[in-house]
Amino acid sequence: MQSHTTSRDMPLHRFLRETLFRETTRICGLICAAIVVTIFAFLLWFSWPLLAQGKIATIVSLAWRPFHGQFGILPMIAGSLSLAIPAMLLAFPMALGITLFAHGLGPRLPGKAVLTLVHFMTSIPTVVYGFAAVFLLIPLLRATFARGSGFSWLAAMLTLTVLVLPTIVLFIHTHFSLVEPQVTRTTQALGMSDTQRLLAVTLPLSRRGLLAGGILGFGRAMGDTMIPLMLSGNAPIMPGSPLASMRTMTAHIALVVATDSQDAAYYSLFACGIILFLTTFAVNLGLRWLESSTSVRT
Repeated sequence: MQSHTTSRDMPLHRFLRETLFRETTRICGLICAAIVVTIFAFLLWFSWPLLAQGKIATIVSLAWRPFHGQFGILPMIAGSLSLAIPAMLLAFPMALGITLFAHGLGPRLPGKAVLTLVHFMTSIPTVVYGFAAVFLLIPLLRATFARGSGFSWLAAMLTLTVLVLPTIVLFIHTHFSLVEPQVTRTTQALGMSDTQRLLAVTLPLSRRGLLAGGILGFGRAMGDTMIPLMLSGNAPIMPGSPLASMRTMTAHIALVVATDSQDAAYYSLFACGIILFLTTFAVNLGLRWLESSTSVRT
């Protein structure tokens, strides 16, 4: 009698538990969506004084001279893109090489040591990367090129490359770890070596993961504030050369917020915020498309 009651109660218990979990996650999802919509509305609300006064043309211009009523943020948009794209072009092949080395192209123990080091790099605060670059990379650039102060696009780009590298490595590593157990026995039965398995089977099957890792790394590079703020020189001009100063949108927001909170220059920051918001939104849409595409193929 007791065992019959227990078997009858278990499905009810499981049903209640699953229903509670499903409804809790649904509520959490709605709260997150409401927060995102609120942030976007907040940005639009504070941008409205400039938009209502017809000053949108002054924002989408090249000149940032707040004392003359010019609040152009195009140099900062160009600075963010010119920093994030080269950093990704440099970091992605390095991340792919590190992951392939750790998954069989290199010796087993050094491969594990490299992955351990990459995990450790993710725990280092961004400001530490910035400090290390100020005391190591900046003097090296100054001595090598004998031009400028060393605080430049090149210094920020190289440091940002190191910063986003662990993010991409760990994402690709996770995807490789999902694919390899499914193909290892088959490739071993076919007499393929570890190198052949990685390059001919695992890598093509992981192309969606590679794309997603690249998108995440790009979003990380676009959104970082500390590295451009500490190393790029923060000149609100279009990037002219690798050794020239420049300013990104994130660094621009941090600098202006620290010194101004009243006039039109302050409100122009919310236009920067909207552009960063839409960039992040586009990155997330790209990830969702990749996930849905992968699930359909599976």
